[in-house]
Amino acid sequence: MREYATQMEAARKGIITAELKIVAKKELMTAEELMALVAAGKVVICANKKHKCIDPQGVGSMLKTKINVNLGVSRDCKDYDIEMKKVLEAVNMGAHAIMDLSSHGNTIPFRRELTSKCPAMIGTVPVYDSVIHYQRDLNTLTAKDFIDVVRLHAEDGVDFVTLHCGITRKTIEQIKTHQRKMNIVSRGGSLVFAWMSMTGEENPFYEYYDEILDICREYDVTISLGDACRPGCLADASDVCQIEELVRLGELTKRAWEKDVQVMVEGPGHMPIDQIAANMKIQQTICDGAPFYVLGPLVTDIAPGYDHITSAIGGAIAASAGAAFLCYVTPAEHLALPNLEDVKQGIMASKIAAHAADIAKGVRGAREIDDRMAEARRVFDWEAQWECAIDPETAKKIRADRKPEDEDSCSMCGKFCAIRSMNKALAGEFIDIL
Repeated sequence: MREYATQMEAARKGIITAELKIVAKKELMTAEELMALVAAGKVVICANKKHKCIDPQGVGSMLKTKINVNLGVSRDCKDYDIEMKKVLEAVNMGAHAIMDLSSHGNTIPFRRELTSKCPAMIGTVPVYDSVIHYQRDLNTLTAKDFIDVVRLHAEDGVDFVTLHCGITRKTIEQIKTHQRKMNIVSRGGSLVFAWMSMTGEENPFYEYYDEILDICREYDVTISLGDACRPGCLADASDVCQIEELVRLGELTKRAWEKDVQVMVEGPGHMPIDQIAANMKIQQTICDGAPFYVLGPLVTDIAPGYDHITSAIGGAIAASAGAAFLCYVTPAEHLALPNLEDVKQGIMASKIAAHAADIAKGVRGAREIDDRMAEARRVFDWEAQWECAIDPETAKKIRADRKPEDEDSCSMCGKFCAIRSMNKALAGEFIDIL
């Protein structure tokens, strides 16, 4: 029997858990440094006590920025084997978390396979699964039904759950009054909104929040407070609905901490570049430094097919300004369920954004690999360059497809290569160009 219920309680008691020790080593920190951050809620270690194969990760703005990958089946794409292949590829490519957003079929076996085989953090959105689990229309479900699904996911070993606790009956009137261009684009948020509209009752995830906290404490599940009112277009960014929900999420964060339950807070969404940094600072203030988990943000609305790029631009800015966790966006965003190539493109774009942000905010050790790459390029050490590359296979393929005449150059510059000329000039050698 362990002496603590959650990673937060352990940290507050001065207990260095096995998971904390692993994370501290990865982040080049002492266990004591990290323990203080976990105790304060500024870092979460999402590790359900039933997820035995997990490779623990820390999520916090002062740590390396982490990447989440959304997967799962839908009515139009039903093959769980394909989704599991995506999961394994995503982990191999460096994803730190997998969110199962399945909205069709029997979700239990897939979820249990994830928590029994996948070393990444596993997240879910229980409100999606409620309709599927009970196979009943949304308006027939009760508050107890929703809470029971939260418990089911916790028992299955899920490390974090997105719960749209901040949307209330007051939000119904706000949405009607403020007339957003895109209303609510959060799938979970829209389901809660629809349920409240049809039943006339309060949001069960808000009304029975204390009961949910007890479940999360029992299994050490981290709550990811979902942003039901996240902006789905630039026009809705930073509006009253978004900010008021954030204030409520700040209150719910403190209530969770009172029970030693770990919390992340979710954020935008679509947002103009000039608003991103301010939104990160507002969240840090309102939520007392709880880790911020953002979808993008996407910095323009007009790039379907390229939203992994619009997301990476926003993600780099967000993470450098304090976001801790980036949810990847693929080229298929707004268009289709991502295939394996979409998943790869989304992960690579997010990894680049995360790494760029880590360098900008001075995360320990972040710049070292860039410095090694610069040295390898200076001396034309191609093998060392592959070792440093974020996607070595793609880099090798491009070079092999367009092989240069001389090894100490590329087919772009040839003997006009600046590095080659400078190396020869500084060594006092003849510089042959023609």
